Amino acid sequence: MKNLRVVLIGAIAVIACLCFARPVWAFCGFYVAKADTSLYNEASQVIIARDGDRTVLTMANDYQGEVSDFAMVVPVPTVLQEGQVNVGDPAIVQRLDDFSAPRLVEYFDPDPCAPVRLFDEAELMLPAAAPQSADRGAASNEALGVTVEAQFAVGEYEIVILSAEESNGLETWLIQNDYNIPRGASELLQPYIRQGLKFFVAKVNLDEFDRAGFQQLRPIQIAYESPRFMLPIRLGMMNAQGDQDLVAYLLTPDGQVELTNYRTVKIPSDVNLPTYVEEEFGGFYSAMFQRSYERENKEVAFLEYAWSMAGCDPCSAEPLNAAELRQAGAFWVAPNSSPWESNVFITRLHVRYSRNKFPEDLVFQQTNNQEFFQGRYVMQHPFLGEATCPAGRDYRRSLPARFEQEAQTLARLTGWDINDIRRRLPAVGVRPVDESDDSWWEELWQRSSQLFQQVATAG
Repeated sequence: MKNLRVVLIGAIAVIACLCFARPVWAFCGFYVAKADTSLYNEASQVIIARDGDRTVLTMANDYQGEVSDFAMVVPVPTVLQEGQVNVGDPAIVQRLDDFSAPRLVEYFDPDPCAPVRLFDEAELMLPAAAPQSADRGAASNEALGVTVEAQFAVGEYEIVILSAEESNGLETWLIQNDYNIPRGASELLQPYIRQGLKFFVAKVNLDEFDRAGFQQLRPIQIAYESPRFMLPIRLGMMNAQGDQDLVAYLLTPDGQVELTNYRTVKIPSDVNLPTYVEEEFGGFYSAMFQRSYERENKEVAFLEYAWSMAGCDPCSAEPLNAAELRQAGAFWVAPNSSPWESNVFITRLHVRYSRNKFPEDLVFQQTNNQEFFQGRYVMQHPFLGEATCPAGRDYRRSLPARFEQEAQTLARLTGWDINDIRRRLPAVGVRPVDESDDSWWEELWQRSSQLFQQVATAG
C-alpha cells in the first residue's frame, strides 16, 4: 500500500473534451435570434433537483453569440411567477461537473523484489487514498390565441410566460415580437401546446447586463411543482447541426434517476489502459463515448456517475457543502448541515441525441437504487527500477501480456488501430529474460527462504 498512489487527472480533460470537441450544441429549449445570426449554444448542462413533485431546474448558459441576440424558449408545466425564477452562479454548475466527471486514476507497481509486508496494523489505520418587447396589444394576442400569463425581470433577464392555443399563433406572436424563429418551430411547438404546457421565454436586458459588468450569461433557475418529471429537448434540435450533447446532473434524496422512455446504460468503466493515455485522456474519452453511443444504436442515455454526495472514492473534487447544494437547487437540504447529513444522491447522465433517434423529450423517474457508479479508468505504471530477484524476473515476464491486454482494451473501447497502440507501449520490463539464470528449483528455494526470513523478522 505504501507504494500505491492515486492521482486524479480526468476531470479537466473530460470537461475540455465536452466543451470543445463538438462545435454545435443544443438546449432543452431553443435559441432564437433577433437578426439573421446563426445561434447555437455551445454546451448543454442542466441541474435538476427534485423531491416529490417539487423541482428546481437550473439551465446553464454557455451561449457564444452577441448577448443582444440571445433569447430562450422553454416549455414549462405551470405558469411561473417572478418569485419562482432566479439567476444562479455559473460556478455551481462547474462544481457539479468537477465532482462527477469521469476520471483517470493512476497506480504504481511496487518493487517486486522488496520484502513482502505481511501485516501492518499502523497502515490499516491510514485513511483510504483520496485521490423584445413582447406586448403588441391584447387584441392581437387574443387573435393569435396567445396569452401573456406573466411578465417580469430577474437579474439581467426579461422574462415572459406564455400560453397558447395553437402553434401557428405562438410562432406568429414570437415573430411579431422580433424573435427570429427557426424554420419548423410551429411543428415542434404543437405537441407542447396539446399537453397544456406553458412557455418560458427569456431575453437579456442589455442595460442591466452592461451595468453589472457580466462577462457571460448566468444560469437561469426555475422552481415549480408538477408530477411531470421531464426535460424538453426537441426544441433544442431546431437550430442544431448534427448530434447534440446534454449532461444532466440530477439531485434527489433517494437514489439514482433513470429515463423511462429510453434506456439508461452505464458507460464502460473500471478498465486498465496503457499509460500514454494520460497525455490524451480527453481524446480517449471522446472516442470511447462515440463508439459506445454507436454500439447502443444511438438511443440511450449513459450513466457517468451515481454517488451519495456525502462522499466519493476517489474524489475528483470535494463534495458540495450544504450551501452549495442549496445553490444547486436541493431545497430539502438544511442550511449548515454537515455533508453526511445532506441526503443528496447525484446522478450524472450524458445524452447524445438527434432528431430521428430521440423523437421524445426525456422522461425521468426517481428510484431507491443507491448503487454507486463512476466512469473510472486506470493506469498502472510498471516498476522501472532494477529487479534481479526471482520475483522480479517473474514480474518482467508478466508485463508483455499485461501491456497487450491494455492495448486490446483501448482498441476495443475506441476503435483505434491496435498496431498504432502497440507501437506506443512502454519498452521497460519487456526485454527477453534469460531462462538459464536460475533453475526452477533454485527459484523455489530462494522464494521459500526469503519468505521464511520475512516471517521470522515479523515475529
